[in-house]
Amino acid sequence: MSLYDDNEDILGLTSTAAFNTVSTAAKPSNQCLHNSDSFKYYPYTVTYVIVFPVAFVCNMVAMVIFLRQKPKRANPCRVVMMNLAMSDWSFSLTLPLRLAYYFQERHWKFSDWLCRLCTFGFYVNLYSSILFLTFLSVLRWAAVTNPLKHREKVQPWWVSLVCLAIWLFVGLASIPFLSEGVVQRDGVPRCFEPSNHSSWCRISILNYLGLVLGFLAPFLTIVSCYVVVIREVVSPTFTQQSHKDRSRSQKTVTLVSMVIVTFLFCFLPYHLIRTLHLHSMCSDWSCAVQVPLQRAVSITLCMAASNSVVNPLLYYYSTKNFIDDVKNTTSSFRRGSFRRGSTRRGSTMEGSIRIESIRRGSIAGIPSEGSPLGAPSSGANKVKIQAGLL
Repeated sequence: MSLYDDNEDILGLTSTAAFNTVSTAAKPSNQCLHNSDSFKYYPYTVTYVIVFPVAFVCNMVAMVIFLRQKPKRANPCRVVMMNLAMSDWSFSLTLPLRLAYYFQERHWKFSDWLCRLCTFGFYVNLYSSILFLTFLSVLRWAAVTNPLKHREKVQPWWVSLVCLAIWLFVGLASIPFLSEGVVQRDGVPRCFEPSNHSSWCRISILNYLGLVLGFLAPFLTIVSCYVVVIREVVSPTFTQQSHKDRSRSQKTVTLVSMVIVTFLFCFLPYHLIRTLHLHSMCSDWSCAVQVPLQRAVSITLCMAASNSVVNPLLYYYSTKNFIDDVKNTTSSFRRGSFRRGSTRRGSTMEGSIRIESIRRGSIAGIPSEGSPLGAPSSGANKVKIQAGLL
């Protein structure tokens, strides 16, 4: 998933084939080596096998539903959810490459730019998801605390510009991860591994930037929104609101609660363990500490990757009639193919019936469509001639 995926120590700086035991003595970080490939293989493969189909299908269905909605239903929250689904769906496209890499015993058989793109895509998805969830919570907070002003000033086009700014910010901040491509380890092309030891300081700096700007600040913002929303819901004025406003406020509580749970389950463990692990490596902590942290990073990274599966639950619980939209969309595709076939069959039958009616009408003396009004057909002339002869 990241630069921690396939490292021999934490960043894959040296091979561990010659080290089969774990030293518990205090050593410099570049000598504290261990072989955790067998441990990492199962969490990564099981996680990717589950996450890929679920994230791909669920987020693709969500995008189709959001795109098919009428303009009057394209409220600001749905615009944010559309971008969130796009981020998760794009990330799911990189998972087959990761699965192939692990199934082939960490032998990268694809191009170098795909390796860079996979690493870049993980961080773009991770932090764009965090910021989209934060923006979604802020919008719901504004809708509860000042609903009239929110409806007047918060428009979908304005929200789209903010989402575009989030994409640009996260994309630019993740560019340094494009510098790490395919490297050779014992003659085998590897991916998701830094090329040299100097990458440590750079990764440590990026980690603290991501921790502060990409996790702590958004998380504190979401918690603040949650506290204000809860205070608004339990206030005496809440019972005096209309049923529609109360329902919207309760839905906001559900949405923000689910966002907080997502942060606590997917994002908090990964950022916490990753920070501790990098600090232990830079501070030369003992191997007895570094090795468990390395394995913990593998587990928490899988939890972070699962956010692309957890996010679709937000669409179900926070979006009105989302399940009905799913059913209607599925039914419309089925009816569309059926109607096209029915139209072709109906046109053929209608043409046959029309030809038959014209033929019979001509025999009975009824003017055909091509005959002038009131002009007797050939069948009628034959009847008149026969009557004159008689």
